[in-house]
Amino acid sequence: MRLAIIGGGGFRVPLVYRALLGDDGPARVTEVTLHDTDPGRLRVIAAVLAAQGSSVRVRATTDLDQALAGADFVFSAIRVGGVRGRVEDERVPLAAGVLGQETVGAGGVLYGLRSVPVALRIAERVAAVAPGAWVINFTNPAGMVTEAMSAVLGHRVIGICDSPVGLVRRAARAAGADPAEVGFGYTGLNHLGWLHSLTLHGRELLPGLLADEAALASFEEGRLFGARWLRALGTLPNEYLHYYYFRRETLAAARDARETRGAFLARQQDGFFEAALAEVDSPERVHARWERTRLEREETYGADARAAAGDAAPRDSCDLDGGGYEQVALALMRAIATDRATRLILNVRNAGTLPGLPPDAVIETVCEVNAQGAHPVPVISPGLAETGLMLQLKAVERATIDAATTGSPEAALRALALHPLVDSPATAGHILAAAGWPVSG
Repeated sequence: MRLAIIGGGGFRVPLVYRALLGDDGPARVTEVTLHDTDPGRLRVIAAVLAAQGSSVRVRATTDLDQALAGADFVFSAIRVGGVRGRVEDERVPLAAGVLGQETVGAGGVLYGLRSVPVALRIAERVAAVAPGAWVINFTNPAGMVTEAMSAVLGHRVIGICDSPVGLVRRAARAAGADPAEVGFGYTGLNHLGWLHSLTLHGRELLPGLLADEAALASFEEGRLFGARWLRALGTLPNEYLHYYYFRRETLAAARDARETRGAFLARQQDGFFEAALAEVDSPERVHARWERTRLEREETYGADARAAAGDAAPRDSCDLDGGGYEQVALALMRAIATDRATRLILNVRNAGTLPGLPPDAVIETVCEVNAQGAHPVPVISPGLAETGLMLQLKAVERATIDAATTGSPEAALRALALHPLVDSPATAGHILAAAGWPVSG
């Protein structure tokens, strides 16, 4: 099989390649084409891949159509505006007194406004050049971007995220179960979901886990949200819900931080790519530098939320291998290619799964995957609070897509002002103006 990685100069691409090298199945990927608009980053990442092994052929190109031609799968992991764009997405809202974060709140809306038009162009080129390909989207905000691309590609675009699988893995270990053996129920939107069931051989584990304070204190989400609040909810929320449930604390922590996460990554990655480009003819040295940089990145992931929760514990060593999104992508490709039924948490069209949301709205939920794609399985209806939050955020996502595709300043204002982490239309207007978005009226 042939895989095209759009955003092939991205820092995390070697994780995908490492997963591909470890796959010896009958429908494994044998050729990868890296596409990026930055030839220097392509050279560096190609060098990292060369040091990992050569059983999967690697090509690199800055021409999108060349990358897509003949692809069976397309992995979209672009960052429109680069890390510097993320820095502004965090800085501008914080200056206006609201949370600045990559995918949550005003920062997520600003990121979506930039990302959606580019993602749509990619979708259009896939439809024209590789109409039989399946697109796996990891471009953030993943749910919003997947929904925009689905207007062109329909069910052939599927969004993935590593947060839900990480939550299931950590919760299973805390409950004393093998993560590979558990069943799970998970529903929501991307970065706004809840684990509401965790079973082992038909036995429900979640109530016992929520009642066990020591077990809850043993993993990241348990410490992040606290036993009292988790028992009140009766579910395990995705880590990103900390920004909603503890908005005062997370905003204060972001304001007190020496630098934003985006600023840290910009400094770190600029240093890495500059140094790596100078030694690109020595793949082993570039790979060793990448590994050191990656470990620092993984160790510091989520530090702002942990600071807001007063959690000084280091990240679980099991989460330092890269998060797991590459394994989700591999499992998804394998299930489609081999027609082997597999259950995964994915971003797909609702199709009546949650009656309160439109059928074509992209949700994040448990799906069964086969050769025909990903199909949501029946779920327990979320509570009123969860449904209400999902409806409000879906309105924000749809207004963002509207603004990004039409240029409407009214839609952009609506997207920001309706977000529960933005105080008012006046604040939303200030953020849009500071971000360079035209403001009417």
